[in-house]
Amino acid sequence: MGRGVRAFLLALTVALMAFAGVLATSGAASAATAPVAVEAVSIVPAAPGDPVDPVAPVEGPDGLVSVNIDGDATKPLSSVVVLLGITLLSVVPSILLMMTSFTKIFVVLALTRNALGLTGVPPNQILAGLALFLSLFIMGPILGDVNTAGVQPYIDGSLDFTAAVDAGSAPLREFMIGQTREEDIALITRAAEMPNPEDAASVPMLTLIPAFMLSELRAAFIIGFVIFIPFLIIDLVVSSALMSMGMMMLPPVMISLPFKILLFVLIDGWGLIITALVGSYQ
Repeated sequence: MGRGVRAFLLALTVALMAFAGVLATSGAASAATAPVAVEAVSIVPAAPGDPVDPVAPVEGPDGLVSVNIDGDATKPLSSVVVLLGITLLSVVPSILLMMTSFTKIFVVLALTRNALGLTGVPPNQILAGLALFLSLFIMGPILGDVNTAGVQPYIDGSLDFTAAVDAGSAPLREFMIGQTREEDIALITRAAEMPNPEDAASVPMLTLIPAFMLSELRAAFIIGFVIFIPFLIIDLVVSSALMSMGMMMLPPVMISLPFKILLFVLIDGWGLIITALVGSYQ
């Protein structure tokens, strides 16, 4: 009796499972053949200049939902702007060294430290920081012109990338040409075996940048030579005094260093040097 009940229950379970499989198959077939109501979606392009949110849906003229795909086609994509910004950050040290007043200021400050006889005071970090902020002070108006002429028109979409680079480099080119000697431009031109430029505007940047660096280094060494002269005189006077007193074993630098620092402080040496550096770019 027990075996018969178990067999009946097993047969009933198999029958129910088969019936459920038939129902599922028929439901899937009916769903596949039934028509699906799809609401039409119209894509309405955004008008130039209209502020459009690329995420929020916009209702079209017929009451349908419009999807904005690319925003304003006249402006560069934000991802492109971010990529250009990251690329610019990677080349900022080279631009700072080769196309601004940083090199000249740093060399003059380092020569001043050597003229005083101080090897590690002020440290290089302080000199580099002072040269950086003085360079920003000198190059501030020029960077403003670059932003106005090239960067903002490119972001607004009024200029393409090539035209923005040409317009933005014009103020920087004018600054560099004003600080570059014609002899240095001729030297780089002859070294590259290129024809002589007709005017300053036709000088290529690959020629102007090294010529500008040579002119900056020349001017920095001239200023450093002028700074060295008074301290050299102090060293000669102290050395002669020690020789006359027979104190030849005493290093003259140890005696002359306090006098050089005193002289430098009394004449406000840092102020004079910074004033001369800033004035050389006006």
